[in-house]
Amino acid sequence: MNYKVTKSENIFNGIVFDVKVDTLEYDSGNPGRREVIHHNGGAVILPITNEGKLVLIKQFRYPLQEVLIEAPAGKLEIDEDPMICATRELTEETGYSAEKVTPLGKISTTPGFCDEILYLYLAQGLTAGEHNREEGEYGMEVFEYTINEVDEMIKNGEIIDSKTIVAIYHYKSFFLNS
Repeated sequence: MNYKVTKSENIFNGIVFDVKVDTLEYDSGNPGRREVIHHNGGAVILPITNEGKLVLIKQFRYPLQEVLIEAPAGKLEIDEDPMICATRELTEETGYSAEKVTPLGKISTTPGFCDEILYLYLAQGLTAGEHNREEGEYGMEVFEYTINEVDEMIKNGEIIDSKTIVAIYHYKSFFLNS
């Protein structure tokens, strides 16, 4: 690193994220500033039916003001095990529970300004049940797609959610291509 932090200030504490501003001094003596969004991170779970179909959800995303097709996911509570979060979100959003949950890796969503890490999981051996959605998720819908349908939906821009695309990529790389 070619800088030191001379001041760090939390300027916003929210429900979903916090914002801090760091004042820097580079080794050259020049000043700098970094705005950082702190997010607890989250877990993403890609459910696969016994027939090999991907279970995805459609939900309205307020910041974009549109409905997106996504893998079930949710925000980590402080110090929560990501696998517990992933299995909770699977049931809350889809009603399914899984016999087997396998880690697929993790991703940094926007490392230029945010410290959020998302943990990716694969859910297999699904058993249908009742969902338990939060108030903001009441319009959510659950769909099953073949891998070919999903590939086409990514190609034509129907699926634009990055965490979902990466989870599908990992699934295909680790499970379908081996």
